[in-house]
Amino acid sequence: MRNKAITIGFLLMLLIIPGLYGQYSESDWKDRDEWMKVGDIFEMAGVEEGNFVADIGCHQGYLSIRLAKYIGETGKVYSVDVREDRLNKLNDIATERGIGNISTILGDYDDPKLPEQSIDVAFIIDAYHEMKDYKQILLNVKKALKPDGRILVLEKLKSEMIGKSRQEQTLAHTISPEYVKNELKKAGFAIIQLEKDLGFWEEDPDKRIWLMIGVLPQS
Repeated sequence: MRNKAITIGFLLMLLIIPGLYGQYSESDWKDRDEWMKVGDIFEMAGVEEGNFVADIGCHQGYLSIRLAKYIGETGKVYSVDVREDRLNKLNDIATERGIGNISTILGDYDDPKLPEQSIDVAFIIDAYHEMKDYKQILLNVKKALKPDGRILVLEKLKSEMIGKSRQEQTLAHTISPEYVKNELKKAGFAIIQLEKDLGFWEEDPDKRIWLMIGVLPQS
């Protein structure tokens, strides 16, 4: 019985390990590169070499690593997450790859703790739907943006959740652009671009990717 338990435990460990460590490897991110064209997203956001950008809800750093390479050594990426273990993994990945222009920030659930008037573009990728305190977060993002700064929100909309309430959608880990558009406007942003069809998240035809870019109107 003891040997059987050990065998089962070993098999479970083999199943768990890839999930824990898969995002370390560049090769494990290549599949995502196929369905998420980050170069196109950066161009739409107007990201340029030397920019200071934020990756809010960065997880282990898929977007942060690509941003860091895109903006070059004269730019800076502020990678924000509420979990320190994710930031530690991102720091390890950046060190292993010789990337020195990423600064990790342990944020609060209502505050990404970004330096004021420092950010050219703030990215919130597949994380906005998780933000219960989105109103306060948007206010803090506004403070962090430069006068001509931009916010980019990218999400997936699951087909079975179209037309559902905001609460129903977020409980299903999705959100529609209509809700976010109204929320950005209420926060004082002007919407300058909305793309409702950027392909499918993880190539799943029931999860359509959309993107929205907002700016602060100049006084």
